[in-house]
Amino acid sequence: MTTDSRTGPPVSGDERETLRACLDYHRATLAMKCEGLDDEELRTRSMPPSTLSLLGLVRHMAEVERAWFRRVFEDNEAPMVWSDRIDFQAAYDASASTREEAFGAWEAEVENSRRIERAAGALDLTGFQPRWEKEVSLRMVMVHVLLEYARHNGHADFLREGVDGTVGA
Repeated sequence: MTTDSRTGPPVSGDERETLRACLDYHRATLAMKCEGLDDEELRTRSMPPSTLSLLGLVRHMAEVERAWFRRVFEDNEAPMVWSDRIDFQAAYDASASTREEAFGAWEAEVENSRRIERAAGALDLTGFQPRWEKEVSLRMVMVHVLLEYARHNGHADFLREGVDGTVGA
């Protein structure tokens, strides 16, 4: 990792501004953990039998973005990115994936999620979450996705250290 270009969340922003900034901070953290690595390094697995890799995390987060923004607020039937069924584990197998493919899908889903959030009039906007079979608010979706990033960025810390010894941030 070369530089830390992340923007931290505001220390006194309103709820929406804070959620948006925290989510973008964690999105930038995942990208930063992958910075400077080639496809082979990004596909390096943690340890058997796990198939977890940095590239797998990027693919997984593309699925998370789609499942929680696009499928909730736009199209409950939108297909997942990497599987024909709702199988978040399928994304972890990045053995044949490339940075271009994985980051292309993830960045497209992030931009779609940002567009949906910006267009929403309020955090109280609700949509149907097909996996939970209930209505959820945009606020809950943003918090849920934020928690997904926070958890997986912890995994990314260990994965990156295993690839080249880089730690921190």
